[in-house]
Amino acid sequence: MHDMEQLYKEYFNSIYKYLYCLTHSEDIAEELTQETFYRAIKKIHTFQNDCKISVWLCQIAKNLWYDELKKRKKIKYISEEEKGQIESEEQVENDIYLKEKKLQLYQRMQQLNEQTREVIYLRITGELSFKEIGQILGKTENWARTVFYRGKEKLKEKDINEKRD
Repeated sequence: MHDMEQLYKEYFNSIYKYLYCLTHSEDIAEELTQETFYRAIKKIHTFQNDCKISVWLCQIAKNLWYDELKKRKKIKYISEEEKGQIESEEQVENDIYLKEKKLQLYQRMQQLNEQTREVIYLRITGELSFKEIGQILGKTENWARTVFYRGKEKLKEKDINEKRD
């Protein structure tokens, strides 16, 4: 499986931020983050690769937070308002994850040649059609499609290679 020290370094900030959003306390978030990784080490053999490791860690963290609330007898039942708050906090975790993935994508895009990078930027951030991209760059629609597709494939290769490392 993964080297736990590497997992800790890679996911500590995300788990801490997620728990801080749930707890609104630096101390509790820090304590629960440490406990999350302790439990992950103990249960790493149960991780089945059917989800991302970050999702698995956040699930452990969320369960620890619920346990903490129960210990403090702050939760006997979860009201609809509290469910809504929990769901919005889970959305914050998801937003953090998506932002990190987006940053990784843009970093990988910097390794592409300038023309490919420009086509991908125009398609993704400009939301332009392939025809419009071709017109802007003085090429054909098919050229823009081909460059985009090849660039996307290179990004997938880089993503697969990074996951192997």
